[in-house]
Amino acid sequence: MTIKAVCFDLDDTLLWDERSVQEAFETVCQVAARIKGIDAVKLEEAVRQQARELYESYETFPFTKLIGINPFEGLWANFTAGEQPEFRQLQQLAPVYRKESWRRGLLQLGVDDVALAEQLAEQFAAERRSRPHVYEETFRILEELKGSVKLLLLTNGCPALQQEKLDGVPQLSAFFDHIVISGKFGVGKPDPSIFHHALELLHIKPEEGLMVGDKLTTDIKGANSVNMKSVWINRNGKKRNDEIIPAYEITHLSELHHIIESLN
Repeated sequence: MTIKAVCFDLDDTLLWDERSVQEAFETVCQVAARIKGIDAVKLEEAVRQQARELYESYETFPFTKLIGINPFEGLWANFTAGEQPEFRQLQQLAPVYRKESWRRGLLQLGVDDVALAEQLAEQFAAERRSRPHVYEETFRILEELKGSVKLLLLTNGCPALQQEKLDGVPQLSAFFDHIVISGKFGVGKPDPSIFHHALELLHIKPEEGLMVGDKLTTDIKGANSVNMKSVWINRNGKKRNDEIIPAYEITHLSELHHIIESLN
């Protein structure tokens, strides 16, 4: 069966989101360390922990889980788009959540300073926005695939934030025939419905497409559920159990060429 289309995840598949977030944390925590004489690494750990716990305490948490919006995106997202009423709740919550995550993180290290928490929260959002990192092979692989197969971007997240990420790397969107954002569609990966939607847009059968992504629990599980061939991009040697098994595992996007050739 000929491969007619390749679907790509965005974060940590094409965009290096983990690096962007990590660098933002490191920069901001170093500022706090200089001001208050605290350990920057311990502050990052504390803020990450407090952000997760606070994020999961909100009544919007089931919705963010459904759409696929993680706590650290909440630390810089404004949630200005999306038709669901939960996005309006998130829009109101976001400034409070950002400041409170940093306030609680500082407090965990013995620093009670609301003004500093607000300063750090604002700086983190700015630092993350200034770092739209892309993997070194992203554009080359997309350039090589463009024209030989259809390309679709299938990403979980808030429509406004995912669009902002794309706008930060303006040449990226032009490679894709379609862009599907879970927050706009109404449900995220691994739900089979968003994969069926992608297949319908591409006018292909499941066996005529590849889904490439870094997350077993969303990209691979979802693709497997609709009998689409799944490709797990595992750059860092992560271990997996046998609950979710990708059809292929790669460490570099260039390996897609061999997979497509073998299937064709």
